[in-house]
Amino acid sequence: MFVAEVVGNVWGTRKHCSLCDKRLLLVRAIDPLSEKPLGDAVMAVEYGTGAGPGSIVLVMDEGGSARSVLKDEMAPIRTAVVGIVDSVVSGGKVKTYD
Repeated sequence: MFVAEVVGNVWGTRKHCSLCDKRLLLVRAIDPLSEKPLGDAVMAVEYGTGAGPGSIVLVMDEGGSARSVLKDEMAPIRTAVVGIVDSVVSGGKVKTYD
């Protein structure tokens, strides 16, 4: 799992049937305290969190667990948004997201 910022939306004219009612987002891993980017953006499935561009989210980056969260073991996914981050506490420092 990692903390990421949603940096965009993804649209597709054709999707696997297990993704038809789900949103696709671009997320980029960040350092949760400094918000500095930690790599390239990846696509993640969003389902029910309400996350969108600008949101700080918790991302599940393991196929079996991501499919389990979506309750669809046949879905062709690896990465899923599983929550919106309100705050992070690490080493006595607190970072709150609006």
